[in-house]
Amino acid sequence: MSDDRTPADFWFDPLCPWAWMTSRWMLEVEKVRPVEVRWHVMSLAVLNEDRMDELPEEYREAMRNAWGPVRVVTAAQQKFGDEVVGPLYTSLGTRIHNEGRGTTLEVVLEALEAVGLPAGLADYADSDAYDAELRASHDEGISKVGRDVGTPVIAVPGADGGQIAFFGPVVTPAPKGEEAARLWDGTLMVASIPGFYEIKRTRTKGPDFS
Repeated sequence: MSDDRTPADFWFDPLCPWAWMTSRWMLEVEKVRPVEVRWHVMSLAVLNEDRMDELPEEYREAMRNAWGPVRVVTAAQQKFGDEVVGPLYTSLGTRIHNEGRGTTLEVVLEALEAVGLPAGLADYADSDAYDAELRASHDEGISKVGRDVGTPVIAVPGADGGQIAFFGPVVTPAPKGEEAARLWDGTLMVASIPGFYEIKRTRTKGPDFS
């Protein structure tokens, strides 16, 4: 990381469309503020595994499908280093979300090829070989905000030497330019207040990937 840029740790599940929207905003933030994103995996499947019986069948199926992509990203990180996580996430997310192609083996193989990673990593979609590392990364992120939230989680250094961490923001479409900068500044401002917990309003539209 550049010495003059603030690290922003970002925990994501590749399956989540809202985390994808926020991640595209963070790439804009990097252009307009002295911020450098560090990418980490978390898992909606892990987050929800103790309450699968309470979930609607459609969501249970989504959680079963959620294991594959995040396992592939974890395996790539373990074998090739942290620097491959962001590019692979972008490659997967573009196909899963922007192109609406889901999490098929074809999508995973294309995403790996696009960033120059070996096709063999796709085998880890059905393997628990790196689940301990996946769970450790997930636990690190969720421990900063609590289990009542999902993905994404963002953490930045605080003025007192600690960290400012929060879930979200949930936003669509991903703001660009000065709008991205204003949202970043405002989010940090409210999240830095120790007793601040939530601003929310009903979502009236789904993710806009344009």
